[in-house]
Amino acid sequence: MGKQFQDSTELNSPAAAITRQQEFVRFSRMLIGEHWAVMVLFALLVITGIPQRYSETAWAQFLIRCLGGIDIARSIHRLSGILFAALAVWHLVRVLHGVLFRNRSPYMIPTSKDFRDAIGTLRYYLRLSEDQPKFDRYDFRQKFEYFGLLMGGMVMIATGFLLYAPIFFTKFLPAFLIPVAKMAHGYEAMLALSVILIWHLYGAHLNPDVFPIDKSIFTGKISRERMEKEHALELERIEFAESLKDKEIIV
Repeated sequence: MGKQFQDSTELNSPAAAITRQQEFVRFSRMLIGEHWAVMVLFALLVITGIPQRYSETAWAQFLIRCLGGIDIARSIHRLSGILFAALAVWHLVRVLHGVLFRNRSPYMIPTSKDFRDAIGTLRYYLRLSEDQPKFDRYDFRQKFEYFGLLMGGMVMIATGFLLYAPIFFTKFLPAFLIPVAKMAHGYEAMLALSVILIWHLYGAHLNPDVFPIDKSIFTGKISRERMEKEHALELERIEFAESLKDKEIIV
């Protein structure tokens, strides 16, 4: 009885409360910077690109006039596209370098566990199971969105360069690829915008767990409470590593 009372007292002590509210560094400055760059470039590409796709509508013509005319809108769109392509190359090189030469784990690679987690999460939401799957650094939804951005970005970059210099590319590629590229570029743009407005907007803003906004990608930090709920396996790994360090210090 005395032991139970002692544990309860320690659990509710100020020191324990501080531990429960402890924050963890989730994103480095590099990742925060990349996120800002993607946000800004994606916004510029949408603002200058979508009106060109629907240039016959009144709202698109008004927006193009606000941008300073079609020539300026096209210049901003092309420059943003080139910078987006450069950012994509930089990101892939950085990730590959980290995995191959700095022994970093490729946490974004989908595994069989992600498929089990997807089914387990669906069962949990449908109340067919009382246990919610435990996630590591990234869950299956984040991986899906990441690879959607990666694959979609490659389509946009490839078709964008074809449309940027059609005469050059038709010197060694079939000419029919240009109208195909134009169609793919437009549809992929609308798909990407839909995913951002519906999927990402909910996950980063409207999700009750983070409403009104998920600040972790801007501050780089995440609370212990969210770690326990959203990234329990990563938290266990971090605390296990810390316990090993403490043992080394004691020895």
